[in-house]
Formats: sequence, structure tokens, C-alpha cells
Amino acid sequence: MKKIDIYILKKFLGTFFFAIILILSISVVFDLAEKIDDFLENNASLEAIVFDYYKNFIPYFANLFTPLFVFIAVIFFTSKMAYQTEIIAILSSGVSFKRLMYPYFMGAAILTVFSFVMGAYIIPPANKVRVDFENTYVKNIRETGMSNIHMQLEPGLFVYMRRYSSFRERGDDFSLERIEDKELRFKITAKTVSYDSTDGKWIFKDYVRRDFLPEGGMELTKGEEMDTVVNMKPADFKEERKFFETMTNPELNEYINEQQERGVGNIEPYLIEKHRRVASPFSAFILTLIGVSLASRKVRGGMGLHIGVGIALSFSYILFSTISTTFAINGNLSPVVATWMPNFVFLLIGITLYFRAPK
Repeated sequence: MKKIDIYILKKFLGTFFFAIILILSISVVFDLAEKIDDFLENNASLEAIVFDYYKNFIPYFANLFTPLFVFIAVIFFTSKMAYQTEIIAILSSGVSFKRLMYPYFMGAAILTVFSFVMGAYIIPPANKVRVDFENTYVKNIRETGMSNIHMQLEPGLFVYMRRYSSFRERGDDFSLERIEDKELRFKITAKTVSYDSTDGKWIFKDYVRRDFLPEGGMELTKGEEMDTVVNMKPADFKEERKFFETMTNPELNEYINEQQERGVGNIEPYLIEKHRRVASPFSAFILTLIGVSLASRKVRGGMGLHIGVGIALSFSYILFSTISTTFAINGNLSPVVATWMPNFVFLLIGITLYFRAPK
């Protein structure tokens, strides 16, 4: 590395961390002002507020805003260098614009790796504490149940429930079927089911069991209550608020594979989260390319114009990402396409600006 590389890298990282600390300080103040009534009303202790909530709130939002503030940091200090004629001096000394990009991409690489490791392995365990605090002291949100559940517990064993209530810990209109060689072997229906955590068994009430015999007959059994061991847990039928944010990458991949094997639908939010954890950190490279190409040229509007255009592009990127993920959840758009499409579109913008930048 040359002195100019170290100079630019220090400017890059220094501006980024200064900006992120500044915005997080403001965010904490506004968040506290908004939620202080909830804290007092629900008797949250000072220790819980500081160490359970804000200790985990700060890294979560820092990582969430990382791509945005990478862009703003690049725009800010590069524009300042351009108006102090530092960019002109560097290019006039024989350094190509392509070579000038090296320290920028080095800084982007450092922040990309940092953001990925934080988002994939460090922040999810912290989110468990933060989300639990919010559920308890802020919004009083607990897990919600699921409706019209169709699930494969294991090859050939299928379960259906009209509704599972997390608050009552009970499922209604339950059905369990075993299918082998494309033939129905038995079917159990029950008016309600509940889980006995002591014995690890499910209790079927007002049940009817039909065993289909090889010779073509059927054996019918009825009863008021039956205990049985089935490969399912109450957690399989709960939709905890932002559950995917509390899982590390290995846990998230395992959960997705398990749900896909069981034939569970509506796992798009989990797939989006999986791909977002890679696409979002990678966007730092694209936004850095746009930022340098845009801010390295002197324009009549000055630094304010650069920052204004940069903020407009930043919010365009966020809006584009939000719209694409909404289509993935509620429409037929692939989660991979939804998470990577904004990066692809803004990469084209970055390449266009790069070739129009002063050389």
C-alpha cells in the first residue's frame, strides 16, 4: 500500500464510523423518547433497558444501515477531496482512476466482511434478547398461531390442522395420515390436540382412527382421549415475530431445509433473509463505485449537490429493495431475484457513472 492508499482508507473508514455513530446516537435518543412510556408502564428495569435492549439495539441498526452509510461516507469525503483539488492532483500525478479505486474497494471489502459476519453470526443471538425485551416491555407481542396447516412430518406422514392457537397451545380440527406406496394406511382425526411437555406426547381429544387393512377392509376406533408420540412440536406451528432475525446462518439454513422437506409453505421471508445477508453487505462495493464515480467530479452545485444526489440514490435503493421483497413475499418473484435485483440495477448505474467519471 502507498501513502495515498492509506490516506484514502483512513478517510473512508473514519468518515463511515463517525457517520454511523452520529446517526445511532440520534436514533437512540428518538427511540427512547418514543418508548419511555412503555418502559415505565411495564416496569422495565434500567439494567434491562440498557443491557437487554440498547446494547443489542445499537449493533442491529448499525449493521442494518451499513450499506447506506458506506455510500454517504464515500460521497462526503470524496466530494470534499474533489473540491480541495486532491482528486485532480492524484490523477495529474499519473495515477489512473482505476488505480484510485483500489483503497476504496479495500475499505468496502473490510466493511462487507464485517457486516456479513455480524449479520450472520453475532447479531442473531443478540436479537433473541432484544426481540424478547420488545415483546415483554414494549408491544406485548407474543407468537401467533397458524391457520390451514398442511405439513409433512416425515416421508409418508402428513398432518393437517385448521388452526393452531399459540395462546391456548391447542390445535383444532386435526388430521394425521400415513401413506405408503400411494395407499392410505391409517388416518386419525381429532377435534382438538394439545401438547404435554412433561411426557413429550400429544393428546388427541374426541378422536377417530381409521386403519385400512390390506384385504380392503377398515378398522374404526373412537375415543375421548388418546396420547401418542408424533414427530412435531408446538414451535412448528408458531410464527414468532421476526423469528428469522434470531437465527444464525447455519440455524437459518437448517430451518429452511427442514420446512421444505415437510412441505411447509410461506417460507419466503426466511429465504429472503438468507439471501439478504449476502446481498446487503455486497452492496457496499456497488454503492462505493457509484459514490466515487459521482463525487470525484467538480460540479457547480458543490458538495451539497453530491450529498443530495447520494441521499436520493440511497433512498431509491432502499425503496427498490422494499418493493422487490414485497413482491417476493406476496407474489411470484423469486427470493434470490428479489434480494439481488437492486444490486444488479445499481451496478449498471455504477458502471455508467464510472465510465463518465473524470480520468
